[in-house]
Parts: sequence; C-alpha cells; structure tokens
Amino acid sequence: MSVFESTDRRGSQAAFSRRLLKFYGALTLAFLLFIAAMVQAERMRLPKAWIGLICLLLPVLVYAGIGIMSRTSDADEYYVAGRRVPAFFNGMATAADWMSAASFVGLVGTVYVSGYGGLAYVMGWTGGFCLVALLIAPYLNRFGQYTIPDFLGARFEGHLPRLVGAGAAVLCSFTYVVAQLYAVGLITSRLTGLSVEVGVLVGLGGVLMCSFLGGMRAITWTQVAQCIVLLIAFMLPVVWLSIKQTGIPLPHLVFGSQLQKVSEREHQIRDDPREQEVRALLRQQVLDYDAKLRDVPRALSAERAAAQALVVRLEASNAALASIQGANRALNRMPRDADEARRLWTAARESAELRSQPLAGMPPHAQAYRGDPDGNASERAEFQSDRRNFLALIFCLMLGTAGLPHILTRCYTTPSARAARESVAWSLVFISVLYLTVPVLAVLIKLEVFNTLVGAPLDKLPAWIGAWSKLNPGLLSAVDINGDGVLQLGELQIDSDIFMLITPELAGMPYAVSGIVAAGGLAAALSTADGLLLTIASAVTHDYYHRVAAPRASAQRRVALSKLVLLAAALIAANLAALKPANILFLVSAAFSLAASAFFPALVMGIFWKRANKWGASAGMLAGLGLASYYMVVTHPWLRGVFGVQTPLQLWWDLQPVAAGVFAVPLGFAVIVVVSLLTPPPGAQALALVDRLRLPARRVG
Repeated sequence: MSVFESTDRRGSQAAFSRRLLKFYGALTLAFLLFIAAMVQAERMRLPKAWIGLICLLLPVLVYAGIGIMSRTSDADEYYVAGRRVPAFFNGMATAADWMSAASFVGLVGTVYVSGYGGLAYVMGWTGGFCLVALLIAPYLNRFGQYTIPDFLGARFEGHLPRLVGAGAAVLCSFTYVVAQLYAVGLITSRLTGLSVEVGVLVGLGGVLMCSFLGGMRAITWTQVAQCIVLLIAFMLPVVWLSIKQTGIPLPHLVFGSQLQKVSEREHQIRDDPREQEVRALLRQQVLDYDAKLRDVPRALSAERAAAQALVVRLEASNAALASIQGANRALNRMPRDADEARRLWTAARESAELRSQPLAGMPPHAQAYRGDPDGNASERAEFQSDRRNFLALIFCLMLGTAGLPHILTRCYTTPSARAARESVAWSLVFISVLYLTVPVLAVLIKLEVFNTLVGAPLDKLPAWIGAWSKLNPGLLSAVDINGDGVLQLGELQIDSDIFMLITPELAGMPYAVSGIVAAGGLAAALSTADGLLLTIASAVTHDYYHRVAAPRASAQRRVALSKLVLLAAALIAANLAALKPANILFLVSAAFSLAASAFFPALVMGIFWKRANKWGASAGMLAGLGLASYYMVVTHPWLRGVFGVQTPLQLWWDLQPVAAGVFAVPLGFAVIVVVSLLTPPPGAQALALVDRLRLPARRVG
C-alpha cells in the first residue's frame, strides 16, 4: 500500500504522520545527494545541456511519481485530500502553494530594483496569513465542504452567491496561473535552450502530471516535496554569496554591513563621469523616440528605406559576409507596421527614460521612499505618492491572502479546526525562511553586480550574459552606448524576473547550482499552478455543474469532468502565458487585489455579521470585483491596449493598478451592509450555520 493511504485503513493519525516524516526525510536526503552528484558530474565534464535537462526532468519525474501514487477518483480525496492531512504537512503544502514563482523568481528582482519599496510584498504576504488564521481558517474547516463558493452558497442561501463566487474564483486563479506558467516557460527555456513560448508548453506537462490524476490528494503530497526542493534551492546561492563576500555562512548576520557597501557604491556610480555620459546619451535617445512617435508611419518608412539602402550598399561594395548578414537581420527585425512600431518605440522610449536617471532609475537601496519629504514641491509629491502606494500594496496583499480561493481551500484538508489554525502557523514558519531571506539576497546580488559587472570591459563579460541575451535580449542585454568599451550601469538591462535565475552564474558557482536553483523555481511555479488549476476546475465542475446544473451527477462523473476542465484551463492559460502579457509580479499582485475585492468582505461579513444576506453578499462581491477590474483596465498599459481604452491614463490618488483593492474592498463592505439592511434578513438555517461555525472559536477563547 502507498504511504499516502487513508488513516482509517492504515492506523492512527500519529502513525500516518510518522510514515510521512520518514518518507519526506528520505526525500530531503536524496535531494541533497542529488545536488552533490550534479556538482561532481560537472567537475567530470558532463555537458551543461545534460545537467540542465537532468535538473529539469528528474524532480518533475519525482513529483509525477508521487502524483501517480496518489491517484484517486473519490470526490472527498480529489477535492480535499480526504480531510486528513496533518497540520505540519498541510503547512508545508500551503507554503509551497503560496511561495509561487512570484516569490521565488520575481520577488528578489523586485527588491533589487525597488529597494525598500519591494518590502511591501514581504510584509503584505506574510501579514495576510495572520488574517487567515484569526478570521477565516478555523471557521471554514468547521464548515467542512469542498470550496469557497460552497461556503458562500450555504451561508448566503442560494445559487446566486455561489455562482458569483465561482466566477470570481476562476478570474483570480486564471490571472495567477498565467504568471506561474510564464515562469515555468522561462525556467524551462533556460535549462533546455528552447524558446520561452515552447518552454511554457513543455513545462505544462509537468503541471498536469502533478495534478491531473489525483486532484488535491496528489497536489498536497507533491507540494510537500516541492516545498523541500524550493527552500533548499533558494538558500543554497544565498549562503554561497554570503561566504564569497564575507566569509560568513549566515547571510542574515551580514545584511547591514553589505547594505552599507551597496550605499557607498551607489554614490560612486552616481558621480562617475562615464555614467553621466551614458545618461546624457540615453536622454538624447528619448528625444529621438519622441520625434519618431510624432509621425510613426513616416518615421518607419524612412528607417526601412535607410536599412534597405544599407543592404544594397554593402552588397554592391562586396563587404564582409558578416556585415551583410547583420544588415539583413536588422532589416528583418524592423516593425511590420505602424502599430507594432509605435508599441516597440514606446517601450524603448520608456526604458531609455528610466535608465537616463541616476542609478538607471533605481532609488537608493536604503532609502525608504522615492522623493524627499523636505525637498521641493515635486520631490515632496513623489515621496507622498510612493508612501501611499507602499501602504496600499500591503493592504491589498494582506486582504488578498485572506481571500485567495486556492489557499483557503487548504482549510478543508486538515482533520480539525485546531489543526487548520496550526497549519497556518506552520505555513508562516516555512514562508518566513524564504521571505526573510529575500531582502538579504537582493542586497548581495546588487553588490555583486556593482562590483563585478559595472566597470568591467565588455569584451571580458561572463559568457552567461551572452547566453541570456541570445535567449531573449529583452531579458538581459549589455550595450556599449558611449563606445568606451566598458560596461556602465545605465548600459546594463536585466529583467526583474530573472535575477534569481542568474544568481549562481553571477556569483561564480558551478553551473549545476544554476540547474538546482532553476529546479527550485520550477517547483515553486508548479506547486502554485497545480492548486490554481484545481480551483478553476472545482469552480466549474463542483460549484456550477454539480451544485447547480446536475446535482445528481455521480462523484466519478464529477471527478472525470473536473480533469477535463483542468486540462482545458491549463492549455488556455499556457497559450496566454506564451504572450507574456505583463511581468510575473504584476499578474500575481493583480490576482491578490481581485481576490481581496471579491471575497474578503463577503467571507468576513458572512462569519461575523449575521444580518448579511445573499443579496448583500452577491452585490458586494460584484461591486468589489467590478471596481477593481475597471481600475486595472483603465490604468494598466497592457490592459488598456487589450480593451482599446482611449481615454487619458489617470491614476486615482497616484495609486498603481495593483492597488485597486484599496478602492474596491471598502466598496464591497459598504454594499454588503447597505443592501443587506434594505432586503429581508437571512433565514434560520443560515443563522444556525453561523452559530455552529463560531461556537468552537468561543470555546477556544
């Protein structure tokens, strides 16, 4: 029998926990030996391509094996893992579900670029788990169904709240899963050399192998393994960098001294005459792009004619073949039409404008907010705006954490309300290991970039820079703008989504460590993608098909249909991820704002205010979700293009699109209160449910 067999067939819950400890303890030891074996294989000159493939495939095969061992067609096992996951392991699974590609891949780059401002993600995401433990987790466990729309349908007495909740769950989860699949493609492409688009589809197979056969049961036990992999993979380069720079293997102890060194280098770079020369040339590029954008068709026609004339001239003069081929490539890369030219030139202009500022547009790392509270009017306004966005983002991430359906579903998988609360505590323990290390790693990476790349001759840059540039110049490029043959900070472009992936090579570690870090990022993306896809499938097949359309459908039929929906959702999300609609962190943050706006007011009011009824809850969810979606559509550049928004872009109180929940959550609460008071009160069954949910909380208190 499998180690994951139900406890009623294999003994007590304590014995079940001991079996799991032995299994995952052995798995941890095996992964550490695997790392050592890969490093040794590299020393024995195993090709890097083989190392990358092994680091990609072997962990995925282990996850797939666990998924196959956990396969099931039982509805209780498929949707909530049989409600028997011990608190410790449920905490690990929740942490892996939580520490998505945004945390593993995107967050380090965001803190690198934003400095202090990036800490809003750390505080918001960790603080949100306190809300889950205090306000939601034990009550949902006591309710004891399958999904969040299940709770909404029972508490608010009807299909309308259930269907609104199911629709919101699909929207939030789909936005989130697109980011995870893009990260899967990014990692897969780096290890295999495939394009990012193909990497998305290849990585999709790993997602489906982990979740397709066993639902929540398979996802839970694969996520425990993925938690182990991603934490070890994340900590390895941090410790290595700390030893390299300071000789101390405890990176948190050297954070202050390394941050001071970063500040000193920032002053040197800001005052460097060659950096100032690069910034002046970039400002000239901004003016050139402004001229092109004033008449795009004319400018494009002139550039194409000049490129064609260059090809003809080189061919007529029998120039070197490499020169002719380069000119032809430049001609072929030109925009196909005026719309594409406008999009590309606008993006290039924004990039040049950002890099024309001191420190390539990055604020000093130790500075709390951009601007100056004691400066001129413009600096004071910038300071106030940055501070508002910092606090607003924390607000949205905290409440979004307490509203994300794929996280809250974890409250159903433990055997008791007490275990649900303990599970959240264990989640925070594992999450803190990563989140308290992210700011340290960002500082160590920035110091490494400033000391080893900035000021280095371009012809002696490490080979990995060329490899990333070849993969996609938009991810990493180093261009000699001022022609001095030396790399300046303003001449270096690194996408924030790849900082974690380039850390091993930046630090001079063996390529095998790069493979292990990529395997950790893949584990983070796969674990979250699995949970999100199951949430989407459950919303369609359980909350709509079973609860509304076909209540008499058998459990086997529902599970089979759920697998088909999961497959369809994965394919649609993968195709959208291949287009990279926005960076990973924006997509994830947007999902949090949407979840906070749709679910947090309804869940909290449903538990703690008996007068809330189905009309108030439904209207509140629709109002919150509608306002958040509207604000994102009219303020985010990519969404404005998708929906053809032509009105001038205007932020409300200078708040960025990801902070849409600041407006939508209060509206959701207000609408629930007003509509509930204007309509009939809930029935006796709903009131009895609230009493039943809250009774254990009063006893514990």
